[in-house]
Amino acid sequence: MERVSSTMKQVSNPLPKVLSRRAGGGGLEAERESFERAQTVSINKAINAQEVAVKEKHARTCILGTHHEKGAQTFWSVVNRLPLSGNAVLCWKFCHVFHKLLRDGHSNVLKDSMRYKNELSDMSRMWGHLSEGYGQLCSIYLKLLRTKMEFHTKNPRFPGNLQMSDRQLDEAGENDVNNFFQLTVEMFDYLECELNLFQTVFSSLDMSRSVSVTAAGQCRLAPLIQVILDCSHLYDYTVKLLFKLHSCLPAETLQGHRDRFLEQFRKLKDLFYRSSNLQYFKRLIQIPQLPESPPNFLRASALSEHISPVVVIPAEASSPDSEPITDLVEMDAASQSLFDNKFDDIFGSSFSCDPFNFDSQNGMSKDDKDRLIEKLYGEITALKEELENFKAESSRGAVQLRGRVSELEAELAEQQHLKQQAQDESEFLRAELEELKKQREDTEKAQRSLTEIERRAQANEQRYSKLKEKYSELVQNHADLLRKNAEVTKQITVARQAQGDVEREKKELEDSFQRVSEQAQRKSQEQAEVLETLKRELAASRQELQVLQGTLESSTQAGAEQNTQIASLEQERDRLSQAAEQHRDEMAALQTELRQLRDTLSRKQESSRTELEMLQAQLRDKESTEWALQQRLAKEQLSLLQGTVLEAKRMVQDALARMEDPAHISCTGSADCLLSQTLAASECTERLRDAHSKYLSDGAAVGSLLPCLALFAHLVSNTLLQGSATSHVAPVEPADRLLELCKRCGSEAVSYLSALQDPGTVASADCTLVTACLGQISAIGEELHPRGLDVKQEELGDLVDKEMAATATAIETASARIEEMLSKARAGDTGVKLEVNERILGSCTGLMQAIHVLVLASKDLQREIVESGRGAASPKEFYAKNSRWTEGLISASKAVGWGATVMVDAADLVVQGKGTFEELMVCSREIAASTAQLVAASKVKADKDSANLCKLQQASRGVNQATASVVASTKAGKSQVEEKDSMDFSSMTLTQIKRQEMDSQVRVLELENQLQKERQKLGELRKKHYELAGEAEGWEEDGAASSTRAELPATPRGQDEGANHTCIY
Repeated sequence: MERVSSTMKQVSNPLPKVLSRRAGGGGLEAERESFERAQTVSINKAINAQEVAVKEKHARTCILGTHHEKGAQTFWSVVNRLPLSGNAVLCWKFCHVFHKLLRDGHSNVLKDSMRYKNELSDMSRMWGHLSEGYGQLCSIYLKLLRTKMEFHTKNPRFPGNLQMSDRQLDEAGENDVNNFFQLTVEMFDYLECELNLFQTVFSSLDMSRSVSVTAAGQCRLAPLIQVILDCSHLYDYTVKLLFKLHSCLPAETLQGHRDRFLEQFRKLKDLFYRSSNLQYFKRLIQIPQLPESPPNFLRASALSEHISPVVVIPAEASSPDSEPITDLVEMDAASQSLFDNKFDDIFGSSFSCDPFNFDSQNGMSKDDKDRLIEKLYGEITALKEELENFKAESSRGAVQLRGRVSELEAELAEQQHLKQQAQDESEFLRAELEELKKQREDTEKAQRSLTEIERRAQANEQRYSKLKEKYSELVQNHADLLRKNAEVTKQITVARQAQGDVEREKKELEDSFQRVSEQAQRKSQEQAEVLETLKRELAASRQELQVLQGTLESSTQAGAEQNTQIASLEQERDRLSQAAEQHRDEMAALQTELRQLRDTLSRKQESSRTELEMLQAQLRDKESTEWALQQRLAKEQLSLLQGTVLEAKRMVQDALARMEDPAHISCTGSADCLLSQTLAASECTERLRDAHSKYLSDGAAVGSLLPCLALFAHLVSNTLLQGSATSHVAPVEPADRLLELCKRCGSEAVSYLSALQDPGTVASADCTLVTACLGQISAIGEELHPRGLDVKQEELGDLVDKEMAATATAIETASARIEEMLSKARAGDTGVKLEVNERILGSCTGLMQAIHVLVLASKDLQREIVESGRGAASPKEFYAKNSRWTEGLISASKAVGWGATVMVDAADLVVQGKGTFEELMVCSREIAASTAQLVAASKVKADKDSANLCKLQQASRGVNQATASVVASTKAGKSQVEEKDSMDFSSMTLTQIKRQEMDSQVRVLELENQLQKERQKLGELRKKHYELAGEAEGWEEDGAASSTRAELPATPRGQDEGANHTCIY
């Protein structure tokens, strides 16, 4: 085929123009008929019911026929008469020939075939019902052909054989990354259809035998040649497009593309390998082998390593039963007749007698052929010279590259020497770098955790958007089904109205029939009465005649006077006879009329019976239509219910799966949110139970059940996720019980939805267990509810004022006690001790005064915040509205008052000589940290330009200075006391000093061990402190760091921790 097409390209006039050049107007019709006859014969020979491969010569004739008529009208006109739906082998061979036409036929074949796309789809669905033989093969092949038609329709730049250059591939995407993205997806779909056909054909063959040498096996394997040709191009273009996409888009966006490509790469590699081992393909096609590993799209330079797979079809034969084609250029006169005979066999008799008209019409003689051959030889020689030059240049380039490699090796040796020196120098710096590495590792861990949190948040947003899309789609489907339900109800109403009209007409006909029957009965009765009357008169006349005859016999002897009477009597008799005759005529007429009336009545009864049967038939049709509509409505309602239940199950199962997802461990939640979600889920469960009961009593009430199902699944899923998140910050035992209850609640919800989905168990479905699980979850949520929130909201305002007043009172009391202790020290102490006590108590007094000033400034700022933020509400309502901020103020005030009391107690013990200076320093720093918490709680809602805020900040700086003064005076006093108690080593011997030195070293080690233990104890105390503070503030660990979740926690972690660190170190 390729040699014929190459010869046609060398000829000045192509084949369609040669075939269209005919002499005479009358000969065109004959040639057209001859062409159609030849095409019909070839198509019928190619597409037949014999289980053998399609002969290449018949398929080639069909392809040339499409080029001749520039379309596929003749092909489809012949194919439409074939019983493709009745014979699977016939349909399989049709798919093979049609695939060849789409690849190698005229470009208009696709346009002429698009009108039959729906017929191909229907035929594919029909054959898909067969699971044996060629049924599934035909179904999958027809799907592939439809996919190929749709692909080339959407992408008209791609030819049927998919052969394109890289420049044409870039033009097909119009240099737009969106087009390349969509084009890659379409190629994946196309290649997947090809691979499905590949795998189905191989799975239908018995590979334990040599099926490729049998006629039945070759019939199934022959179309795979076209599939291999398509797959090689699609794989090549997919690789190039993926490299192009990775150069423009991030790798995460293309993860799905890479996964899909890897799957198709493994399948295609396996199928190519299995095909190359079959004897049938070895004679017809050279199948390329894909690389061992797929391309690495994350490395742009890997594109240069990609080698496009090339499928080679040997030129000597294209199928086992096709005859070799003699070279049309080098054909001499001796072999011309043999070629003509073979040409007749291949293309039909209508193309015989020089069909291409190479010698006469194109004017090409043998000299022209020789010149053409010489020209081709010259081009081949030039190409060989160019190839030699290219090889020489490549060898020179290789020499230069070897020299460059030597230079680089020398540079590498020098660099290794420098590297050794650098390593020697780096040994000195490693000790200093260890601390920096640790700090950097901590920073990197924090950054990684932040990145992981952001990634999880993004994934959650994507999941939420997908769930939202699914929910919108479900709502849309629900609305469509409701509209359909309304239409069906309307149709039922119309049918019922028609049924009522039919019943009314039936009743009217019955009434009319009754009236006609009654009239006929009355007429028959009247006629019977008249007949009886006439009979009675006739009998009376006869009796009178007998009496008269007797009288006549008796009076014969009477004489002549009686003759007159007899004559009159005879006349009377004649008159009566005439009357009787008239009565008989009238009776006959009445009988005739009666028969006519009976005939008319019978006809009317027959017509009425016919009309009644027709009406009854119409009524039965209406009833059957109504029943069918009701059944259809019930089925649609059931399918809608099952679809909604399935989506609800998926939502609950997705929530259960997310509970097991490691990414969900970092999610935390509060008991308040859990209680609100549980309450909403319980209420929705009750509504769902009521809707279920209504549905069981009335099947048409499915409209009220569907929204409840969707809301039930949504709320239960949220409850499960919120319960799991709350268990992450709860104590161990309640967390385990809460997590177990959430899983059991999800399982019970899935079981309940499964029962609703099955029509057999929908009546016995019960959500009592789900309600019980939700109640137990709510009970655990009540246990985990923060105790700090037990105060009523309306009492928060009073509690703030009380705590602030108590703090001021505690500070004043502490100042009075310090003054009292200072007076006692001056009265009872002397010398260095008095000086130390005066300095310490004086600095404590200054600290108390600074704290008092800060508390007053904080109250003024708090009053300003309440007045500016409450609006028309009262201060108590403002405190209740901002409960978290109010609780922070209360906690800070308590901490300041407690710190002042503890510091006074520590100072008292130091003055009495029972306490330590370190305890006093820790207490002073602790009260400084508490005042810092009060400042932070006050300024969180303050205006940055407020004058009271400036006063508060100045007071805070005064507290810091006073704290530093207390620490400094305490350290100075400690130094004076230690100098006073210094040891005298002047009288000690060398052995004693050595002994004392060893004791000191032992003491140092003991103190260091105690210091390490105390630090660990301090860490555990802080951890427990944070847990208790978290319980009091709603299980929020990071409340101080997150300005979006809470305004201020009771104990700012950063400040408290910093203060405590200052105390220890």
